[in-house]
Amino acid sequence: MPDGRVLYTGTVVVDLLLRVGALPERGGDILASGARMVAGGGFNVMAAAARDGAEVVFAGRSGSGPFGEVVAEALWREGISVTNPPLETADNGYCVVLVDDDAERTFVTAAGAEGMLSRADLDTVRPRPGDVVYVSGYSLAHASAGPAVAGWLAELPPEACVVFDPSPLVASLDPELLESVLRRTDVLSANAREARLLRAHAHPAPAAGALRGMLRDGAVAVVRDGASGCWVATGDPAPAHLPAFPVTAVDTTGAGDAFGGVLAAALARGDAPVDAARRANAAAAIAVTRPGPATAPTAAETDALLDTH
Repeated sequence: MPDGRVLYTGTVVVDLLLRVGALPERGGDILASGARMVAGGGFNVMAAAARDGAEVVFAGRSGSGPFGEVVAEALWREGISVTNPPLETADNGYCVVLVDDDAERTFVTAAGAEGMLSRADLDTVRPRPGDVVYVSGYSLAHASAGPAVAGWLAELPPEACVVFDPSPLVASLDPELLESVLRRTDVLSANAREARLLRAHAHPAPAAGALRGMLRDGAVAVVRDGASGCWVATGDPAPAHLPAFPVTAVDTTGAGDAFGGVLAAALARGDAPVDAARRANAAAAIAVTRPGPATAPTAAETDALLDTH
């Protein structure tokens, strides 16, 4: 059987990247030392999966206008196919990303066409055996896309594999929608903060175990904790700890997206969840050594790092 595809149902925005020494005080004004405009949001996940060798399909929504053109060109350059044509009545949203000298990032997002995904849009997407459906919590934050994604997931065939990243917005999501998606999730990938907001334990290890109980029977929960690596809760008595690869971080923007995209790509190739998470750890480590959001490595670069450890 050929490798499965990665079907991405999340949102894509344009990132307006500003590098600053430190965040300004309230009411303050500073000059950025650098600025870029690139496709971001869910694009980073898809780019990571595509660079790791997966066939990637964008099943979300995009718009028409200057930001939509940035998104369309970026998808084309990565070889990512698109199921829905751009909306003529709206442009893509954008996100102001402030990256400080500690490599930490702060986001402010304005929504656009990416939040207008409908159930009819999703009904044209038919997962094949081996496909991995990737869902983002950002989709659930939108009045149209949230119910559409949750309802569509509930009717997927039982053999379809669903990967869910709850996103930093997890605490503000509709509880019923969130619970519905969690019940259909096969692999959850959350960072430590998101795990705490999901009412789990403060430490990532017990958090992974607690989160697994919120998912579909037999599911896997992954809790990412930056430089400490990640914890993977399977059916074993204790979650497995996968240490991070030691690197010097330049920019943490998109690290979680690199992890998620490579995790999905590895699962689509049939890798076991722990092996997929280890590979995703390596890809995220490479990503943070490069400035910018879509910095996921190629499969060869990830292979090389894994070979040295």
